[in-house]
Amino acid sequence: GENSSLNSCDKNIQNIVISGLGGSGIGGKIVSQLIENKIDIPVVVNSTYSLPNFVNENSLVIISSYSGNTEETLFVMKEAIKAKAEIACVTSGGEVLELAKANNLNHIIVPGGNPPRSMLTYSLVQLFYLLENYGFASNTFKNDFKNAIELLNSDIENIKYESNKIAEQIEKTIPIIYTDSTYEGVGTRFKQQLNENAKILCFNHVIPEMNHNELVGWAGGSEKYSVIFLRNKTDFSRNQVRMEESKRIISEYTKNISEVFSKGESEIEKTLYLILFTDWISVYLADIYKVDSIEVNVITGLKNELSKL
Repeated sequence: GENSSLNSCDKNIQNIVISGLGGSGIGGKIVSQLIENKIDIPVVVNSTYSLPNFVNENSLVIISSYSGNTEETLFVMKEAIKAKAEIACVTSGGEVLELAKANNLNHIIVPGGNPPRSMLTYSLVQLFYLLENYGFASNTFKNDFKNAIELLNSDIENIKYESNKIAEQIEKTIPIIYTDSTYEGVGTRFKQQLNENAKILCFNHVIPEMNHNELVGWAGGSEKYSVIFLRNKTDFSRNQVRMEESKRIISEYTKNISEVFSKGESEIEKTLYLILFTDWISVYLADIYKVDSIEVNVITGLKNELSKL
């Protein structure tokens, strides 16, 4: 982002849509939650084949596709071009890059050849650079990321030790992840990492919403489930009370309950702390289950079948 020459924009941007799926899309969800209370226009995360109907020439559509060939995202990108929206892309190449160059769109190129989920921090940083270019992020994000790197480097041995303990604790269970609603993206990232790295089913939900439905479902809970609360000491006070009460109720059905508290000052630091911690849980669990954390053959197979249709 720092070395990309991005065009300025004289449009009156009234809404932002960040479009992407899987490892490319989750960065959009996380960034949207980091900025939504700092800007005065709505941010929508889109993970499907079509754009919201409100998108027009005063919309900023950010296309996030690591490979540059994500089928759903290409549908959306072509719709955004037709809608004459302001478009900016984060990609390593593929058709997204070709379209971006052909239409003179702002784009940032990231290094290719890795699993998209392993490039999350690249995605986060580049999304912030794009948002800064359009006036929707202050340049303090750079310092927050630098501080996060220092924090994670200094605490890495503790992170690995504690995450390994949780991986051992949740072995042979179905993990259920709970976060404050403002950290839903982080909870979803953890779920995706357990799905793809450890090759298991798991679920995530948010406080307070789960108190209005899923909490009742714990009547069917048992020790085959484990629960992991991802928390911040700065979570909204009523949600912290709700988490404590939810823990008490859930503990009647399973004693396998863990908590991970973030460290750091800024929201970016706390977010990255929880992401790295939970990434390590997923890798250690893959080791326990003796599965290849990189391999995602079923996704490759699905894409190959879809390409024939």
